[in-house]
Amino acid sequence: MGSTRFPGKTLYRVAGKPLLEYLLERLAHCSGLDAVVVATSTENADTPIADYCMEHGVAVCRGHLTNVAARFAQALDEHRFDAFVRVSADSPLLDQRLVDKAAALFGSGNFDLVTNVQERTFPRGQSVEVVRADVFRSTVKLMREPEDLEHVTRYFYQHATAFRIHNFRSERDYGDMQMSVDTEADMRSFEAIVARMSGPHWEYPLDRLTELVATR
Repeated sequence: MGSTRFPGKTLYRVAGKPLLEYLLERLAHCSGLDAVVVATSTENADTPIADYCMEHGVAVCRGHLTNVAARFAQALDEHRFDAFVRVSADSPLLDQRLVDKAAALFGSGNFDLVTNVQERTFPRGQSVEVVRADVFRSTVKLMREPEDLEHVTRYFYQHATAFRIHNFRSERDYGDMQMSVDTEADMRSFEAIVARMSGPHWEYPLDRLTELVATR
């Protein structure tokens, strides 16, 4: 909620519901997830996020504001997952099919990290990472740089030869396309995309979303 570029954006309402709800609705249509946990901070400003999750039956974990890596480690301690999918709440149009694809790739090989951002060919706002829990627990102890603690998986990419990383690519290069919501202008774009939808937003896969972005 304390975003400097768009304060309060996580619960900003678009077409009658908060931004976070769009992502949660899409994740609810995934077939490869056992659970969804919202990892927010213990700051008072983020209490409305925790309240929203509790009101809607969504698991929530609250931890350090800037040490997000520690927050993820805390979530793993509380829920005992073998692996986790990292997605961001500023990605309300994340195609849940990409989450399922990443989870399937992770399950099919002996990987520490399956990602589509090591080499960005998907739009911003369509980022997915699947990480082995035991590897993450041991790696988070090595993180010292503030950027590593904030961005959770940066250490893996900075030390790529030490890990088994699999990057999957888009058939077309959408690396310059913006679908995440970082600024007020991004929010206006998101509102325009939602307004042009004729059905539930989760029925729109990536190819149809890119068409809506390109024609806005």
